[in-house]
Amino acid sequence: MSPLTHFFGSWIIAAATTDNSRDRKLVTLAGVLPDVDGLGIIVDMARSAYSGQDSFFYYQYYHHYLTHGWPAAVVFTIVLTCFARRHFRTALLCFLVFNLHLLCDLFGSRGPTPADIWPIPYGEPLFHHPIFSWHGQWRLDGWQNMTIFVFLVFLELWLATRRGYSFVGFFNQKLDKIFVDVLKKWKRDLFGKSGK
Repeated sequence: MSPLTHFFGSWIIAAATTDNSRDRKLVTLAGVLPDVDGLGIIVDMARSAYSGQDSFFYYQYYHHYLTHGWPAAVVFTIVLTCFARRHFRTALLCFLVFNLHLLCDLFGSRGPTPADIWPIPYGEPLFHHPIFSWHGQWRLDGWQNMTIFVFLVFLELWLATRRGYSFVGFFNQKLDKIFVDVLKKWKRDLFGKSGK
């Protein structure tokens, strides 16, 4: 699944299970951080622009390898928990959301052809096993992933009007207040004063 889908899914879980802004951000980060091993694509694009040859070596080799296993889950959970207000709860949530990211990738990270299955090497980079794969894996740009993304965005917008804060607060608290106020106004305009 795309990093944006992981972000919205992780944010919704974090907002439902934490009681403060800091822990909410940390849990959301845990759901997105597994994709940090895909940043090799930036190096690949720079090399391609410089040499004129298409090469996606770093992305192909390292994505789903360095940070898509339990060792990275443990390391990221420990590091993120150091900054938490409620340590035990945040540690548990970070580990669970991190692993939810991997499960979602197992379901929806296939390339353009049915043979382009992208496995999850759950023991890497320390151990070569276990490796999980699923022959029914959805395309990364498939309708299933698009549907999940759209559902999560609309769910988050609806929840934001009920909670009084949104995913925008991950980046900026002041902008979040403005964003939520606008959403509430739109909701009142569309549905009347009850706003259900």
